[in-house]
Amino acid sequence: MQKVLVTMMALALTITVQAQQDDGLDAIKAAMTAAKIHQDSIDTSSLVAVYDFKCQTQDADGKAVTDKMKICLLIGQHCTRSFPYRKFRKEQEWAEGEERAGTDFLQLDKREYMDGYDFCSDEELPMLKAESYCFVPQVWMNYPDGMMTVRDAIPPSIYETREERKPINWELNDDTLTVAGYLCKTAICQLHGRKWTVRYSEDIPTTAGPWKLCGLPGLILEAEADGGIHRFKIADIGRTVAPIYYETNAITSKTTEKELIKNRITTFGNRLYLKDPYYYITDYDAIDKVYVEKGMIINGTYVNEKPHVFQPLELTEQ
Repeated sequence: MQKVLVTMMALALTITVQAQQDDGLDAIKAAMTAAKIHQDSIDTSSLVAVYDFKCQTQDADGKAVTDKMKICLLIGQHCTRSFPYRKFRKEQEWAEGEERAGTDFLQLDKREYMDGYDFCSDEELPMLKAESYCFVPQVWMNYPDGMMTVRDAIPPSIYETREERKPINWELNDDTLTVAGYLCKTAICQLHGRKWTVRYSEDIPTTAGPWKLCGLPGLILEAEADGGIHRFKIADIGRTVAPIYYETNAITSKTTEKELIKNRITTFGNRLYLKDPYYYITDYDAIDKVYVEKGMIINGTYVNEKPHVFQPLELTEQ
């Protein structure tokens, strides 16, 4: 199977470098180092839940499509992390000692990596594409204590919010349903402008759930918003011991939850986005980018040249 290889020449052409300078290689390394993600272990999981996430939307021609990706939820003693399953799988591979091509050039260790500058196989690239359609951010619950940390990208920028955890006002009812072999109870809430109906199992004693959904007396196994426009459904549950990492890098911008939600809607909800997904980037030639099949990776985030209609998980701050 063909692999998308990021060569030195491609990087030299696409990363911001002043060609007139003699230290061109140093400039390349400096730009790549700025985007490099560092991971700190903050907890250890006792339970790993994998969800299928679906979003009902339309393509640029108005045809109905269903965007899909897998979400991993790591549940530890002190905190949880909800993030793309692709990233979890990669971390597991590193933990098993598998080596990546290109690390000799970058001189990175296993806990620091260029997310997006990896050599990307034709197996991983579709996962990156799926993530670009689904717009599901990484969420750390109760990290730091009593706080919620969210990490998301609006290429070329990477944003992080950190705010006090606000309890969700759940309405419990008597409806029951079996999900993945577990008897589940039903709860309903309004969260960030959408109505969510969820199924949770008290047989799995945790208050965790995918994304920002949490706070019930059992693991959330299924969650549906606004008649099915967004849906999380459990695909696998395992008692796997794995590090829970928190990510940082030099180019992350701190912001508020309110501003991040507004920025997402303003950027991706603009009608120009479907025609030109790079329309809002003012200094296009200066951005850190790598061309791949039917799009490009900008600071580690895949941007599809043929986007779908943006269906935000969040419409309002609360």
